[in-house]
Amino acid sequence: MAGHHGHEHGNAGRRPLAAALILIVGLLVAEVAVGILAGSLALLADAGHMLTDAAALALALVAAAVATRPPGGSWTFGFRRVEILAALANGITLALVGIWIVYAAIRRLVSPTDVHGGLVLVLAGAGIAVNLAAAALLARPSRTSLNIRGAFLHVATDVAAFAGTALAGALILATGWDRFDPLASLAVAALIFWSSATLLRESSRILLDVSPGEMPPAEVAEAMLTVPDVVEVHDLHVWTVGSGFPSLSAHVLVRPEGDCHDARRGLAAMLAERFGLQHTTLQVEHARQQRPLGTELPLARN
Repeated sequence: MAGHHGHEHGNAGRRPLAAALILIVGLLVAEVAVGILAGSLALLADAGHMLTDAAALALALVAAAVATRPPGGSWTFGFRRVEILAALANGITLALVGIWIVYAAIRRLVSPTDVHGGLVLVLAGAGIAVNLAAAALLARPSRTSLNIRGAFLHVATDVAAFAGTALAGALILATGWDRFDPLASLAVAALIFWSSATLLRESSRILLDVSPGEMPPAEVAEAMLTVPDVVEVHDLHVWTVGSGFPSLSAHVLVRPEGDCHDARRGLAAMLAERFGLQHTTLQVEHARQQRPLGTELPLARN
């Protein structure tokens, strides 16, 4: 069942990724051409970011396809973490692009060049429309897949970046002050760094097997102790295999007179209903019988 669900989820995610990729590549070609003609660093900076967007979408598309492959051989969990690696790679590329934009913007602030504000304004408006369409395609699947969320963040930062670029173009037209262009680029870089930090933090947490934020181990253990006959929970581990695939393992002790099988079924049902944990591995055993005070073990006879 989990493998079938993952296959459907992957297919549903690939369609919006492919559509968004087509939109972004078309805009990228137009932006490079107009950026060169207009002499706009903000547009070329956005084009560099758009190139990483196209690469991010292509990588996310490949990762989504690979992640649907069923478990087999040594790959007992399948290939779900390929999507997480893609998200990590997208976070790193965002950070590198941000560094390049900051460097280029500082150079332009020191030695500004002529910028054609009209061309910048027109293409920035087109960029806002295209990226809004791409973001709309990715918004829903990004809620359940970190891989698609990485692609979505690439596109979403471009919406804000184009808005800043459009404002820079309008201000250049109104004032003739070309430094508005690199200032807009620095604002773009700030957004890129924020997106990068978000992706790196979330993907690193999964790769390091940190428990999901909505499932604190202490809270999970406390909930498990409310199940009838459960008296102790230890060796508790909660981690995420891949997007939408949280897992749990634990050693559970029940009362000596309790039913281990009933306790296990009750725990599995509670964890699935309250925490969405469908993949659980529970070692359930009876707790040791406590001897009444004052009693002694019988002496062994020779």
